[in-house]
Amino acid sequence: MIWGIGDIQGCYDPFMRLLENIGFDPARDELWLVGDLVNRGKKSREVLEWVYEHRRSVRVVLGNHDIALLAVWWGLKKSNPTLDPILEDPRAEEWMEWLRSRPFVHLDAKLGWVMAHAGIPPEFGLGTALHYNRILQRRLQSEGAAEWLAKMMKGSEDHFDPLGNDLQHERYMLAGFIRMRYCRLEDCRLDFKQKGTPTPELRQKGLVPWFECPGRKRLEEKILFGHWSTLGYFENDEVCCLDSGCLWQKEMTAKRLDGEGGEVVRMACPEGIKPR
Repeated sequence: MIWGIGDIQGCYDPFMRLLENIGFDPARDELWLVGDLVNRGKKSREVLEWVYEHRRSVRVVLGNHDIALLAVWWGLKKSNPTLDPILEDPRAEEWMEWLRSRPFVHLDAKLGWVMAHAGIPPEFGLGTALHYNRILQRRLQSEGAAEWLAKMMKGSEDHFDPLGNDLQHERYMLAGFIRMRYCRLEDCRLDFKQKGTPTPELRQKGLVPWFECPGRKRLEEKILFGHWSTLGYFENDEVCCLDSGCLWQKEMTAKRLDGEGGEVVRMACPEGIKPR
């Protein structure tokens, strides 16, 4: 069986309960994780440890909080009490080397699914997304990865300018893969300010979820993503969001990706942070 699970963010106990509920067996099954393994949740170290130990049975894409962990590791950001146990663990370097080797996009054409933490930027088809995934992976695995990430963190691009330079292109693609939620109806430019639930008021302002952009290039594969807890579990014929806000005392969601049933299993997360 192949299961996808939404953002964990250090919520280890609900994650374990959910795996038990779906009967996950790493010797037999495969697990797709949409990113944001760590940060804010109290047991981020335990989550990273489990995923690393079962890495042969797990497919992971990087999320914004995973990138933030690497930024902390390289001294580009300050740590926090939920990340400190990871950094203090004697296996930290091994974990960080593994994490920086993870992709931003994972494709299984036979299965008919492609996974990215926030989704596939609406301006691009699958071929371009995979091309930039390879570029970003090379950057993150290079000797100058820390310097590159520092440049990425100093700005963002809301659209892909064909006349732009490599830095602008990579900033746009990185933001699209790990941070996007909304785009503008008129031109598909990404909007990084809005984080809440889609509402009629936002639509009147010309802001829609990225996957509803009229100019979006459609893919043959269905897109699996997370990152958007206020959207929650959402699915149509083209996309499926699995971030159902476990961190915020809501739920963690698993979806069966193989077979015909598309079974969905949810697990309550009372250990999370009280919503603000």
